Amino acid sequence: MGVSTVSEIAKKWKISERSVRNYCQQGRVKGAELKGKTWIIPENAKKPERVERKTN
Repeated sequence: MGVSTVSEIAKKWKISERSVRNYCQQGRVKGAELKGKTWIIPENAKKPERVERKTN
């Protein structure tokens, strides 16, 4: 199993690098690990579903 960087996953999922980092930090990307300051993400990781916020 290979690994990818945040920038590679962002291009693959067509979202910003910041969003990928947020998903990783929130524990929503299965298998993602923080090594120093770099997120290591499995190549076959699935993009988490977006959670819509409710407004009052």
